[in-house]
Amino acid sequence: MTAMTASRRVSIALASAVAGALALTACGSDSDGDKKSEGGKESAATAPERTLKTVMGDVKVKAEPQRVVTLDTAELDSVITLGVKPVGATRTDSKTGFPSHIPADKVDGVKIVGEMTTPNLEAIAALKPDLILTSKLRHGDKYEELKAIAPTVMTESTGLPWKENFLVHADALGKKTEAQKAVAGYQARTAEVTTALGGKDKAAAIEVNMVRFVEGADIRIYGKENYLGTIFKDVGLGRPAVTAKAVDGFMLNVSPEKIDMADTDVIFHSTIGDPDKAKATQVLGSPLWKNMDAVKKGNVHVVKDELWIQAIGYTGAGNILDELEAALTK
Repeated sequence: MTAMTASRRVSIALASAVAGALALTACGSDSDGDKKSEGGKESAATAPERTLKTVMGDVKVKAEPQRVVTLDTAELDSVITLGVKPVGATRTDSKTGFPSHIPADKVDGVKIVGEMTTPNLEAIAALKPDLILTSKLRHGDKYEELKAIAPTVMTESTGLPWKENFLVHADALGKKTEAQKAVAGYQARTAEVTTALGGKDKAAAIEVNMVRFVEGADIRIYGKENYLGTIFKDVGLGRPAVTAKAVDGFMLNVSPEKIDMADTDVIFHSTIGDPDKAKATQVLGSPLWKNMDAVKKGNVHVVKDELWIQAIGYTGAGNILDELEAALTK
């Protein structure tokens, strides 16, 4: 088989899969999930559509989408928080392919549809979704292909605007009531953690830093304008002066020789990729690291990157708050 023939076959297969998904959207399906219930409740296939205004323009979605595909961790966290099990999701760096903070039963049976940066369009189409959730930042270049498969709702970006994005996801899923409960629960939990730390003044007196070791990149000291930064802020924790140097408030890249810039009252750190290649092994064993005040006082905590950096949602935030309280009240 020639390379050209192979390429044509892949293109034909993808076109067929997309056409099948479009036919399903237009005509409905004979599967059990699309039939009316015994009580006569309107099926997902025949439910009235709603028009959502998104960064990519107006998108028509079903009143309550039943077959949802998520293409990033934030969207996955959102649907799980809202009580929806997706039919497909992209892979994360964890052993199972799904973030470990999400209960196994919540993702049992969910199909992996490629990597976050390179979602498999054929695999997505094969699941016959009625809604795809992602962001323009991640997959804006694939929007035309994705919307040909199913209504695709994108937010502008991810990370910092996670609370606003969550409401977009909830609207797309028809889960506004559930969203209100999740937000209220988070607000109550952050207040509990602040109280556990001795109140607002004492919480503000504790300065915390987040350091991330990344394979193939410089070491990152996280600023205030990101997912984790908003959680620290909601609890009322202090942030050291170095965070003001973060580019766009997001993060500051440093070399191993500058790691002491991260020193403060409490340091949390995570690693993504190989610890040796990410310089974690080198730095954590260095005299410079060991001589930092937070290290000498035992106020350094190793955390999971897939939770503290990548979760980007209310379910993840709840887990972070639990670990944060445990670390700061020991």
